[in-house]
Amino acid sequence: MVTDPDEPTTAAGLMRSRFAAFKRADDAWLLRTWHPSTRPAELDLTDNPRWRGLQIVDTVAGDAGDPTGIVEFRATYLLEDGGVGVLHERSRFVCEDGRWFYVDGDLFEH
Repeated sequence: MVTDPDEPTTAAGLMRSRFAAFKRADDAWLLRTWHPSTRPAELDLTDNPRWRGLQIVDTVAGDAGDPTGIVEFRATYLLEDGGVGVLHERSRFVCEDGRWFYVDGDLFEH
């Protein structure tokens, strides 16, 4: 069971935490919170966009006591020309031994 008070307790909480990690290019946290079944061996955040904001669009389950959760989100980032891009994904999460992990997601085309 999780004893770390900073560990996210919901799928949406983990999504927010992972967005913050992408903003600060914290590959260690991203890999730690990625489920081992889909986790890449490493992350290269060299060309990481300049992330601006996160909007949670929808959640399905993903609370304390749930084994799985879905979080749909839109994350905005700055484009090189000064415009704003949007990453829109419906992500799947799993909770094991009291810890939430990102599994994978489906991207929406815009």
